[in-house]
Amino acid sequence: MYIINSLIGAVSQGLIWGIMVLGVYITYKVLNVSDLTVDGSFATGGCVFTLFIMNGVDPTICVILATIAGGLCGLVTGVLHTKFKIPAILAGILTQIGLYSINLRILGDRSNISIGKISTHISEVSKSFNLTQTQGGLVVGLIVVIICIALIYLLLGTEIGASIRATGSNEQMIRSLGVDTDLTKLIGIVLSNMLIALSGAILVEMNRFTDVGMGKGAIIYGLASIVIGEVLFMKAKNFSVKLISSVVGCIIFFMIRAIVLRLGMKANDMQLLSSIIVALALSAPIIKENIKTKINYKNNTAIKNGGNINA
Repeated sequence: MYIINSLIGAVSQGLIWGIMVLGVYITYKVLNVSDLTVDGSFATGGCVFTLFIMNGVDPTICVILATIAGGLCGLVTGVLHTKFKIPAILAGILTQIGLYSINLRILGDRSNISIGKISTHISEVSKSFNLTQTQGGLVVGLIVVIICIALIYLLLGTEIGASIRATGSNEQMIRSLGVDTDLTKLIGIVLSNMLIALSGAILVEMNRFTDVGMGKGAIIYGLASIVIGEVLFMKAKNFSVKLISSVVGCIIFFMIRAIVLRLGMKANDMQLLSSIIVALALSAPIIKENIKTKINYKNNTAIKNGGNINA
């Protein structure tokens, strides 16, 4: 029973963090840009949500404001990268570092705050359908993930969306056609961080507290989930399936964490485990290709030797 509850909790967490993974997917896979704003904008979403929910603002408005705040974080990174030609990785790091102080200010110079028993979307769903907080988080997370995937799919199917995808595929070519690649990058980075902040806000609803360090390691979770999803859905061609695979990868990632914790691993070692999972996931395709090459080489050698003997 404990294992089942742990896995349900892992699925719930995986869906909520999966929204963040969708944001990472846009920059990492679609735009081909390494944006490290993630850890900061994720916490910003949670902090902004907490600030307004503690002041009696409607939960839906709080989520919208948190999402907008994430977009502003992405805007800063995007401007630093596109207008001031600072490398994307460095621009993201600069924004991320600055956001730590800003997030502290948002929380009134406190590192963490509990939202207590304030009503949120998850608590309302839990009460309405007689569910636990974890089960309510699973339902809300699933609904939001479906909406986000549908909106991303529709957006990237438009003319501006096609330009964003083309920018990631071949920036020089699309620029020669007269497309402002700085603008497409800016839009992509802003959209990415809006999703990331949205994820942070919903996670606060789930955990019922926020912390300025809640986004620590988020980029690792995102990359691990994307790679795990790609390994599982290696033959996927449809863009919507690729988005779904990233969320599924996130769920599997959190299930692995839950199982390992149940087996006795210390919570403090989770960052190490996450790094190992990412390293293995990234190495898996190369290892598989090397094994395949060696097998083909041995088979070709055997056929060649067999032919020589017959001759």
